Amino acid sequence: MKKLIACFGLTSALALAETWSGTVVDVNCKNKDLSTHTRDCAISCSRSGYGIVTADGKFIKFNEQGNAKALAALKSSSKQNDLKAKVTGSLKDDVIQVDSIDLQ
Repeated sequence: MKKLIACFGLTSALALAETWSGTVVDVNCKNKDLSTHTRDCAISCSRSGYGIVTADGKFIKFNEQGNAKALAALKSSSKQNDLKAKVTGSLKDDVIQVDSIDLQ
């Protein structure tokens, strides 16, 4: 006797990657004048975490993985200010689950 095995495709709700452009800044300095905010300040304030300020002035915080990626990108960058970046990831509970950060 043959057994019939039915296979059903499982679907999961995968979050689609989004992209944000703006200025990477530490949480402590998110309300300061970003044109004068320096890389050294962002590195020294790394404990507060990071996020991005978009062109419309909205601040969106990074998850822990994003904080680590932001710190690494800042440390390896030669830029001293105007820390513009492109960030990819997905938004969950108003926090970017960061896949990548590209300082520009």
